[in-house]
Amino acid sequence: MKAITYSQYGGAEVLQLTEVDDPKIGPDWVAIDVKATSVNPVDWKIASGGLDAMLPTYFPVVPGWDVAGVVTAVGPSVDDLAVGDEVYGYLRKDAVQDGTYAEKVGAPQRCVTRKPQRASFAEAAAIPLAGLTALQCLDLVGTTGEDTVLVHSAAGGVGMLAVQIARARGARVIGTASPDNHDFVRSLGAEPVAYGDGLVAAVRELAPDGVTAVLDTQGGDTLTQSVELLADGAAGRIASVADPSVAEHGGRYVFVRPDVADLTTLAGLVDAGEMRVEVAELFPLAETARAWERSMEGHVRGKLVITVP
Repeated sequence: MKAITYSQYGGAEVLQLTEVDDPKIGPDWVAIDVKATSVNPVDWKIASGGLDAMLPTYFPVVPGWDVAGVVTAVGPSVDDLAVGDEVYGYLRKDAVQDGTYAEKVGAPQRCVTRKPQRASFAEAAAIPLAGLTALQCLDLVGTTGEDTVLVHSAAGGVGMLAVQIARARGARVIGTASPDNHDFVRSLGAEPVAYGDGLVAAVRELAPDGVTAVLDTQGGDTLTQSVELLADGAAGRIASVADPSVAEHGGRYVFVRPDVADLTTLAGLVDAGEMRVEVAELFPLAETARAWERSMEGHVRGKLVITVP
């Protein structure tokens, strides 16, 4: 089968379209014909060697953790999926080697479930990592309809989904974004504010008493500003996917985990019309390097998706 691989650490230039063996599946795994996958910044950060101390890596690597496709075989222990099911999932395995930028993948049952019926394969592939990140962050800070939630990078992959999940729970949402994306952020149900030195004042203008929960995707100064914006009684209600020092402020650092129940929740939000996905651009598998270059530029509204013939 065809797959994108790299055999050494580097940037987009190390990616190659190659022939690799079809995946094998274990007793509680399924085989999937991949229809689409998506680009997450962690994909090219791993390829750069940036997570080498955290995750064991075996070359050649097929990158990618998101998948949407059709089940073609199931292991004997699989009891809730069948051949022909349209599925999606977050395939984070124990080591970095066999990812989703390929025509076929083997997936542990714990990582996949049926995709949203109202989503195309491309849209479904854009959800798993970003959607699970958003959902798990909001769960960790206990988001309810009583909250005013500050979501950073509200037009990005995690942010756009976090805004909609929080709104589905009845929360008020303030979202940071560049001015060009303010109309998009409003369309998601959030009140937009611009990044930068004036952020604290801009949020205070909308929420004079502060916000009651924060999802931080930037770290550094943004994290410091976020802590300053927490309302009285909301100390520690901040989740960061970018800065482990959030723990010093009583918050939680989040590295997303596979979770079928959470994937089912996300699919339910899509099928109920409470969450949609913005696909910024589609790239064929052979042009994955170009997709990575686009991701590395930053400021992508929504998600970049790779389609597989």
